[in-house]
Amino acid sequence: MNRKKIVILGAGYGGMITTVKLQKMLGTNDAEITLVNKHDYHYQTTWLHENAAGTLHHDRTRIKIADVVNLNRVNLVQDTVVAIEQDEKKIKLENGELTYDYLVVSLGFEAATFGIPGLLEHAFTIGNINSARLIRQHIEYNFARYNNEKEERPELLNIVVGGAGFTGIEYVGELVNKVPELCKEYDIPREKVRIINVEAAPTCLPGFDEELIEYTMNYLESKGVEFKLGTMLKQVSADGVLVEKDGVQEEIPSQNVVWAAGVRGNSLVEEAGFESARGRITVGEDLRAPGYDDVFIIGDCALVMNKETGRPYPPTAQIAMQEAEVTAHNLKTLVQGGDKLEAFKPDLKGSVASLGHGQAIGVVFGGKKLFGMSAVIMKKIIDNRYLLKLGGLGLLLKKGKFNIFK
Repeated sequence: MNRKKIVILGAGYGGMITTVKLQKMLGTNDAEITLVNKHDYHYQTTWLHENAAGTLHHDRTRIKIADVVNLNRVNLVQDTVVAIEQDEKKIKLENGELTYDYLVVSLGFEAATFGIPGLLEHAFTIGNINSARLIRQHIEYNFARYNNEKEERPELLNIVVGGAGFTGIEYVGELVNKVPELCKEYDIPREKVRIINVEAAPTCLPGFDEELIEYTMNYLESKGVEFKLGTMLKQVSADGVLVEKDGVQEEIPSQNVVWAAGVRGNSLVEEAGFESARGRITVGEDLRAPGYDDVFIIGDCALVMNKETGRPYPPTAQIAMQEAEVTAHNLKTLVQGGDKLEAFKPDLKGSVASLGHGQAIGVVFGGKKLFGMSAVIMKKIIDNRYLLKLGGLGLLLKKGKFNIFK
């Protein structure tokens, strides 16, 4: 029997759910399933801001692929994708190559730097486990240095976060809990530390209700966060940033610059020759790449338009998981000889942003606004629901968040 070769690139939310679904849907004789990932673990991108602040250990965030994927049914190839050659139906890896009958591209995001001078060289991004760990260690190292320097060095203690969207605000929320701990540990007065959030838009959390935004800013400002809204980040250097508002420029000394102001799809998608915008492909209703009936694009690399608003849906974990379920269903149909594929219809359950220990805001169930502890509980439910969906009760008990105060 001619088994179809299904290759899934990337073990993010989309890639993992696709793999877990397919191993249950297809028999051994139906298809050969291969998952390609750089590491032997999956990590929860939505928890990385906690790892970067040091409020959650990175081992809690990563999940061994072998703990949730049946490696008797799925070939796990631990390697880095170098190129996608869709016309030849080949994937080039650093250490070999693969051929496929059907391909799922779920390669995740890259930071969008918008050409800001010095950003790549001197700023950190919260992109993966290792970058989050580096941010935590770098900031702690600078705090440790402070009292060992002869002169005042404010750049060691100033933390500048570029971007007041979801990631930026959630990271700032974790910092307001972590900074007092660092001050106590390294004998630094709290008032010497500045947490500065720079955002080009006139408000934080664009797209959220004004009441939720006001609640967020009031809470974070009460914890010492300085917001610079409507402010452009113009340049990053080894010792600080240059910002501009209303034509007035200001230099802020800082060796702790974290960029969280934008993402784009994986550049490999562009290099492969797919028609894309900033690494994202406008997919068909069945999530296939235009012109390629054998290639599905999901997660951060997929652009799905909301017909009601005329704007794309945000590339969230929620969307990626829903795309994965449709993709798995459609692959099963194709492998088993069918041709009637399911159309992807996003079912947005809502959105909840953490503001640190014991604080959060959100909108759920068609518009119900949540503040404080009720939002915190909902955030834990969302996190735990994913673990249950991915690996069942065992994974939930091992990795779940059950303490609502932390």
